[in-house]
Amino acid sequence: MKFADRLNRFGEEIFGALNVKKLALEKQGRKIYNMSIGTPDFVTPEHIREALAAAAKDPENWKYSLRDLPEMLDAVCAYYDRRFGVKILPEQIMSCYGTQEGVGHLAMALCNPGDIVLLPDPCYPVFQAGSLLAEAEPCYYPLNKENGFLPRVAEIPEDIAKKAKYIIVSLPSNPVGSIAEPHIYEEIVAWAKKYDVLVIHDNAYSDIIFDGNIGKSFLGTPGAMDVGVEFFSLSKSFNVTGARISFLIGRKDVIDAVKLLRSQIDFGMFLPIQKAAVAALTGSLDSVKEQCVEYQKRRDALCGGARKIGWNIPDARGSMFVWAPIPDSYTSSMQFCMDLLEKTGVLCTPGSSFGPHGEGYVRFALVLPPEKIEEALKAVKDSGILE
Repeated sequence: MKFADRLNRFGEEIFGALNVKKLALEKQGRKIYNMSIGTPDFVTPEHIREALAAAAKDPENWKYSLRDLPEMLDAVCAYYDRRFGVKILPEQIMSCYGTQEGVGHLAMALCNPGDIVLLPDPCYPVFQAGSLLAEAEPCYYPLNKENGFLPRVAEIPEDIAKKAKYIIVSLPSNPVGSIAEPHIYEEIVAWAKKYDVLVIHDNAYSDIIFDGNIGKSFLGTPGAMDVGVEFFSLSKSFNVTGARISFLIGRKDVIDAVKLLRSQIDFGMFLPIQKAAVAALTGSLDSVKEQCVEYQKRRDALCGGARKIGWNIPDARGSMFVWAPIPDSYTSSMQFCMDLLEKTGVLCTPGSSFGPHGEGYVRFALVLPPEKIEEALKAVKDSGILE
């Protein structure tokens, strides 16, 4: 059977390839320090689990949902006002089964074959995958050390800007750990209005931000509602990754377009999960704040500890990831990842899997407690791989 040509646009999924190597080493009895995939190891707050369990006991909640519950949409509105000081309306919101699914559907709702879309480089791979599913043509704007790993939209060539359908911005950034200053968002809004480009902001990590900084919403920037939408995920803030709870929020015509597409292929989010989302959005945020403190301890253990053994890893400013330069003796991030795993048991992700500008770096996920990170760094030091 000949399968769809679109499958040829996708290479081997990097996390699957790394997992095969990890499993092989574990069979040999090797100890593995897995800091590759960004799956939080913190416990989901009890009030969220209880809300889902209680809703699941009601037989009525096992039917097609067909819509986003009004109480969930109201909870999102109230949360955005309380957390970000941003006022939105229920009709400016739709649920998604995670931002990953949402990005793919959004691209298909917006783009015709050959449309130009602007993506950060490096970026989370789903940004590229979503554009390829829509048969759009991705163009990249660089995030590099020289620009503080921040978007510089003024440097995007004008001929590309004039053709672009949308630009994706992700701050705090996965994988590079940069965070937005207010002027960055203001520059993006002005640029988007000038060239009539939709801004898609990935706001997955606004609650994991360090050194006294406060995560914000792009939609709080004056004029942002006219030019943009934002993906807001509960996954990392509330440790509900498996429940796939995300929202697309912002410009109503964009929301309506994605709703129309989704209505052709889906019957809506499982009602008990919607009830869990309400519990998260309306409940105490104490655990979210406490968790951020713990993430910073892990950041300090990894970055500070690495510098003590001669590996100059700068402090991440936000997200649950650390962007680390590979040793000078290496030219391939993939080769370094494999050697690091083989020699030390430490598993990270090669920067090349996040785009061309990711080469020369690896990404660590802060999914181990500080004492385990210290163990991992000792294994790195003892291996001599940095020499």
